[in-house]
Amino acid sequence: MTIHATAIIDPSASLGKNVSVGAYSVIGPDVVIGDDCDIRSHVVINGPSTIGSNNTIYQFASVGEECQDKKYAGEKTKLVMGDNNIVREGCTIHRGTMQDKGVTSIGSDNLFMAYVHVAHDCRIGSHGIFANTTTLAGHVHVDDWVILGGGTMVHQFCKIGAHAMSAGGSIVLRDIPSFVMASGQSASAHGLNSEGLKRRGFSPESLRLLKSAYRTLYRKGLKLTEALNALREMDDIDGVLEMFIESIERSDRGLMR
Repeated sequence: MTIHATAIIDPSASLGKNVSVGAYSVIGPDVVIGDDCDIRSHVVINGPSTIGSNNTIYQFASVGEECQDKKYAGEKTKLVMGDNNIVREGCTIHRGTMQDKGVTSIGSDNLFMAYVHVAHDCRIGSHGIFANTTTLAGHVHVDDWVILGGGTMVHQFCKIGAHAMSAGGSIVLRDIPSFVMASGQSASAHGLNSEGLKRRGFSPESLRLLKSAYRTLYRKGLKLTEALNALREMDDIDGVLEMFIESIERSDRGLMR
């Protein structure tokens, strides 16, 4: 363990094996940091927060801070983060509120580029990439393998399905189904994230099925209930159609169409 002499570690904080804490960083009360984490200089981590193993948090990041919701009255909420995440310079990640489940949760193997904001009660999966200045408002849900381009802004309570992607500067006001690529202000659907799916090993058959499913949802002029009925009649391959349909059915804010 390497702790710089200028770092401040609260006595109630728990640090795992081989944790490094840089100059002028502050680790607050009720913070648990797993093994092999690298906390760079000028980082603030407040609790209750649980940080998994092998995470790297760069300078000037604020992790586990109280939320910016005016309804928050000091309740003991928390942040839970998995393993192998990279949190770059100036990121802000806030704890949850009692208006939701009281937890902001982040999976593993995510990259948060500089100045990303993750608001209270967000639920983020794994393997995501959040490019510079991406902003997630409160209660946003982001599934696995999502890529959000630089400057993307996501409205509170939106849901973004697995393997979806947004172009830089997108303003997301509605839910994005799995596999869909979105862009614009406000953002709308612009095809499948085909290149990303190829890189992740999706079969040509799965890609053809998803393209057909996308046309059914977005190009045939069907009402949403009609499109869902048509999708359910298609033969699934590798479970991709089930994932696509599930991401549509769970939408309660309204689907990006």
